[in-house]
Amino acid sequence: MSIPAILLPLFVEVILTFVLLLWLGHLRGKDIRSGATRLSQIALREPNWPPRTLQAAYSFSNQFELPVLFYVLTILEIITRHADFVFVVLAWIFVAMRLGQAYVHITSNAVLRRGGFYIAGAFVLMAMWMIFMVRILLGLP
Repeated sequence: MSIPAILLPLFVEVILTFVLLLWLGHLRGKDIRSGATRLSQIALREPNWPPRTLQAAYSFSNQFELPVLFYVLTILEIITRHADFVFVVLAWIFVAMRLGQAYVHITSNAVLRRGGFYIAGAFVLMAMWMIFMVRILLGLP
C-alpha cells in the first residue's frame, strides 16, 4: 500500500479532532460573550458550561482516547512495512465509527447510538492490534 493510502484515514481523524476543537472554541466563545458562562465559573476547569458546549468538549476529549492507539498503530504499521489492504480497510472503518460517534455526540447525543459507534470502533481497533501483534510475533508478512 502507498503511504498516502495508509495515512489518509489518520489524516481524516486528525481533521475531525481539529474540527471539534474549532467548534468547541466557537461554542465557548459564544457562551462567554453571551454571559451564559462567566470566566470565574471556569477558572479552575470546572465543567460549568451549558450542556451543548459540554457535549462538544467531551467529544473533543474523546479524540485523545482510542485514536491515540490508532495513531501509534498506523506509525508502527508503516515502520514495520506491515500496512496492507486489510489494515487500510479496517482503518477506514475505525475512522467512520469515530466520525459517527462524534456526530451523534455533538448533535442528538443519543447515548445508545453513540455507544454503539464507540464499541464498534473499539472492536475494530482491537482487531487491528491483534492482527499486527500476531504478524510481528510470528514473523508473518
